[in-house]
Amino acid sequence: MSFSVASQQDPAFEPWLETQLRHSASAMLSSISPVSIVKHRPGFGQTVRPIAGAIVASPVLADYNPDPDYFFHWFRDSAVVIDALRLLYLEGHIGDEALQHLRDFIRFSLDLNRLDGRAAAAVEDRSARVAPELLQYWREDHDLAKAFGDLVAAETRVNPDGTLDVCRWNRPQHDGAPLRALALLRWAAGGHLDAPLLAEAAELIRFDLDFTLRRWREPSYDIWEEELGHHYYTLRVAAAALAEGAAWLEGQGDTAQAQRCREESRVVLRLLDGYWVDERGERDAAPGYYRSRALEDGRPGPKALDIAVILSAIHSLGTEAAHGPADPRMQATLARLDALFDAAYPINHGRAERLGAAMGRYGGDVYYSGGAYYFSTLGAAEFCFRAAAMGGDARHWLDRGDAYLATVRAYTPAGGDLSEQFDQRSGVQTSAKQLAWSHAAFISCVSARRSAAAACEASRQR
Repeated sequence: MSFSVASQQDPAFEPWLETQLRHSASAMLSSISPVSIVKHRPGFGQTVRPIAGAIVASPVLADYNPDPDYFFHWFRDSAVVIDALRLLYLEGHIGDEALQHLRDFIRFSLDLNRLDGRAAAAVEDRSARVAPELLQYWREDHDLAKAFGDLVAAETRVNPDGTLDVCRWNRPQHDGAPLRALALLRWAAGGHLDAPLLAEAAELIRFDLDFTLRRWREPSYDIWEEELGHHYYTLRVAAAALAEGAAWLEGQGDTAQAQRCREESRVVLRLLDGYWVDERGERDAAPGYYRSRALEDGRPGPKALDIAVILSAIHSLGTEAAHGPADPRMQATLARLDALFDAAYPINHGRAERLGAAMGRYGGDVYYSGGAYYFSTLGAAEFCFRAAAMGGDARHWLDRGDAYLATVRAYTPAGGDLSEQFDQRSGVQTSAKQLAWSHAAFISCVSARRSAAAACEASRQR
């Protein structure tokens, strides 16, 4: 069905979506259980042989030469991927292979909870095999020794062989557990899991909900692993996990824990209300935006306007309007981000009317090209499709979402590969190749587009 300006103006648009969806599905699957790939890090004296259930951020081996080494299992990225796998399964793009991947992922994740960094840190001369020039990147003993119990889930990432990351990195990070809980709750609600798999999923869901209850008030690093503080994205997904977890726990007969989760979710959402920045001094005046963070020392920080806020809305997928795609304040935040990147990126200057702005992370980003991200631009598109499905000016939101998708198409090579970034000046792909999150974002974006079209058609026929 042709339902947008993009599809009406370009008859190749819809076929491209289907072709790219197939490619992204195949590419994302290559990051799940990549057991045939062996990663050597000779400078660290390390050989990594992935095991079933691990999900690497990128299956393309690199060593900052110049592409970054993303051959790690990130808690956040893996949750996004396992949720996109669910969409592929529900829409018939993959069969029971998806259930095996899910089973392996859950078992891999449960096994991680048994890791103990204290034992690893106690190994004598553990840095003896590290090249001298890399010692500055080697994780210190006292930091490694913190990784045990539920703090393993705050590790940001682990090796895909199920061992702790020995690189110096910004920790803790608290978004992985609630994101994983949300993904598993959606899998469990689908009714497709057999009893043993459902039981394993339930064990991991309870662990992640308990972690979220204990840790959401503590400062952690943001979604980009750069600044310590309290972050809108992390808090929003925590609130969503606790709210959805409460409904699930009630179904399990655990009413006391359900009530605790529900109450804590409300506390988090009330806290997030205070993240609104009204620059004109009136509560409901525009322009305004939800700030992305409150740094640990109370400073506002230069990254207050951040696409992470928009990503939180689509990763949470709550039914309430507040802090979701139907929230006018969230929509105002997207408008501010659109204007920011429209002005900042040369590839956005003089673009065709049918193209949306290529979207990045935040103003002044310097990572690799400091440019546009596929998952940021796709996230903006999905946000628009979710807003269309929730009512309001559906035609406006559908067209706007397709404009962002048209930009992704413009900077996607014919083969369909998606890296992490595309350069803000040339549009050439940069940073990690075949980023699993980029492909997962495309899958979820197209799924949201279909849902929006169906909702709009149903509304039209009423």
